[in-house]
Amino acid sequence: MSCSWGTELWDQFDNLEKHTQWGIEFVERYTKFVKERSEIELSYAKQIRNLSKKYQPKKSSREEEEYKYSSSRAFLMTLNELNDYAGQHEVIAENLNTQIISELTRYIQELKAERKSHFHDGRRAQQHMENSWKQLESSKRRFERDCKEADRAQHYYEKMDADINVTKADVEKARQQAQLRHQVATESKNEYLACLKKFNKDQNEHYYTLIPIIFQRIQEMEERRIERVGDSMRSYAEVDRKVLPIISKCLDGMNKAAESIDPKMDTKQVVETYKSGFEPPGDVDFEDYSLSMRRAVSESSFLNSRGESRRRSKGKLWPFIKRNKLMSLLASPRQPPPPPPTSPSPSALPNGPQSPQQQKEPFSQRINDFMSSKHKSLRSLRRGVSEGSGSEDYSHLPPEQRRKKLQAKLNDINKDLQKEMDQRDALTKMKDVYLKNPHMGDPSSVDPRLEEISQNIEKLQMEAQKFESWLAEVEGKLLEKTDPQRRQSAHFDSQGNTPVSNSCAQNRESPDGSYTEDHSAENQFKSRSTEFDDEFDDEDPLPTIGTCKALYPFEGQNEGTISMAEGEMLYVIEEDKGDGWTRVRRNEDEEGYVPTSYIKLYFDTNAKGAMTYI
Repeated sequence: MSCSWGTELWDQFDNLEKHTQWGIEFVERYTKFVKERSEIELSYAKQIRNLSKKYQPKKSSREEEEYKYSSSRAFLMTLNELNDYAGQHEVIAENLNTQIISELTRYIQELKAERKSHFHDGRRAQQHMENSWKQLESSKRRFERDCKEADRAQHYYEKMDADINVTKADVEKARQQAQLRHQVATESKNEYLACLKKFNKDQNEHYYTLIPIIFQRIQEMEERRIERVGDSMRSYAEVDRKVLPIISKCLDGMNKAAESIDPKMDTKQVVETYKSGFEPPGDVDFEDYSLSMRRAVSESSFLNSRGESRRRSKGKLWPFIKRNKLMSLLASPRQPPPPPPTSPSPSALPNGPQSPQQQKEPFSQRINDFMSSKHKSLRSLRRGVSEGSGSEDYSHLPPEQRRKKLQAKLNDINKDLQKEMDQRDALTKMKDVYLKNPHMGDPSSVDPRLEEISQNIEKLQMEAQKFESWLAEVEGKLLEKTDPQRRQSAHFDSQGNTPVSNSCAQNRESPDGSYTEDHSAENQFKSRSTEFDDEFDDEDPLPTIGTCKALYPFEGQNEGTISMAEGEMLYVIEEDKGDGWTRVRRNEDEEGYVPTSYIKLYFDTNAKGAMTYI
């Protein structure tokens, strides 16, 4: 059903003006909406890119090692797909700006100019009608006035003509005046009729020709505006639809990354990464302490033998003790000692000769120096040793890890060697071509490069031989450790039981009834000790260098400290090294650190200086 604003809304000029203004404001509001959506897409894309960048693996970090697992690689693939996903949102924002925002902004300016022109024509037509109406009203009032004056002049003439007392001259004058007024009234009538005819013509043209044309143009303008808004809304949806296939590919890539996760492969990779190649420790041998009880020895010798055996057992099991116990043996408490309860400063107490103030070594340096002095196999148990800090033959690594590193290094050398040999073959062919065809080049120009490549090949071959020898050595050791264990386990399985050590059972009884130890059995027991025993069998207790008296009570709640009561006497085994702590011993089993300012020292002038227990 078609309708025309010119015929249906011929008297709604003001309402049409308001409606078209609202239409322009609607387009402006929709343009603002699309612009804000574009800004949101840009912000979202930026945040997604920053998120992806934040979780990307850092170079020269431990995170790179993690990406050899399938789950970590899948996460990296997800981050890359997420970065592409953010790029599609940037495409959405760009298309919204170019296809909708820019076009609508330019169209709004054109729409405002066109609307202004149409309503300017309409106001001009209305102004013309108002002027024509005013002219008609003016001629009408003038005609009405002239008719009344002509009527009064006619009545006055008739009155003068009927009066016998009036002269003929006065009657003639009144007659002429009446005729003049009738003539003026006739002219006003003709003018009024002309104005009326003209106004009717203008009014007919205004309402049936000018206004319909103007309103029709305004209607067409409004229809174009509405159609443009519809096109923009379709473009708005199409912008999202165009990137959906790529976004779908990104999501498919994420699904593919998730499907690539292989738990079995990851757990196998953990074995490949952390397998040391060491064999599990064997059974702990039985130590018969009843031998010491049967000897006719003094109490002091019995205590010495007990302390020696206790120290030996502690030394043998040192790799399996807790870390906090090892730390308590190697370092004094980290925090400074508390001040005395009553004295203003530690220097106010008569602690005898003060030890020189010197900077205490950090605990990390002390533990590193301690561990670095041990055997290579002992150092290989330490975790977190970086590859760059090790030697060229990777001897700082466990056997299995060393074998893998050597194999990887050998593969790299072989690749480089193959490249150099390919370059040598290519240059040799080029030289042969130059010899056969001298006009193509000088054969001697290739010799320097061939000499350089030959030297490189020789160096790489030497490197390969060196790493091959190291690799063969490691593989041989691994085979030596693996084969005896298999044979031993097979033997134990065939016997159905586990051999029990009798290293302490073969003792001889002397003629007087006392027991003596079999030194051959003892040597056999020592030969079967691990390399950890060799490291700690020589552990001796620290000698006492004096005594001390507790001036104040001390709780000793921190690790590595010992409690003491006021007035208690203790043995001093290590003096203050400048950190405010002194190492003391109560009895054979109790020793630790106490604040230097809490005790009074009595040094033994004949005792040797204490050594640090490291």
